Amino acid sequence: MTSDLDLHLTRTIPASPDAVWRCWTDPALLMQWFTPAPVETVEAVIEPRSGGRFYTKMRLPDGTEIASEGCVLAADPGRLLSFTDALGAGFRPTGAGFMTAIVTFDAVAAGTRYSAMLLHASSEERARHEEMGFHEGWGAAANQLSDLAKKISG
Repeated sequence: MTSDLDLHLTRTIPASPDAVWRCWTDPALLMQWFTPAPVETVEAVIEPRSGGRFYTKMRLPDGTEIASEGCVLAADPGRLLSFTDALGAGFRPTGAGFMTAIVTFDAVAAGTRYSAMLLHASSEERARHEEMGFHEGWGAAANQLSDLAKKISG
């Protein structure tokens, strides 16, 4: 299912898939790790069910706020979360969209194999996401996720 329109990130997180899932689906936990410091996630609404709302608001260091409204496409607790900004809650088309995310959580001996695949409609959108710092930003956020998941899992 991969193509040259996709970006990928994979990490091993020293926590259970359930702990990593909680960090993705509990808004209070998601706000602690979702954006790489010094950017902050200041608001989140996550309804982890097919058709549920996936909303985040980020605050940049200069005070600028950026909101993202999306829709959960699929949710399998502790295993898979997929969402897109091309649709709003209830699968309502937004008329725009930048990406679809497919995030998986697989149990491994060391904890969780965490994979994020970001799908884009065009090579230009993929390149724009990469130039925005996908690898650095999602990598830093994954490190923050790892630290938090490890902490909450005991």
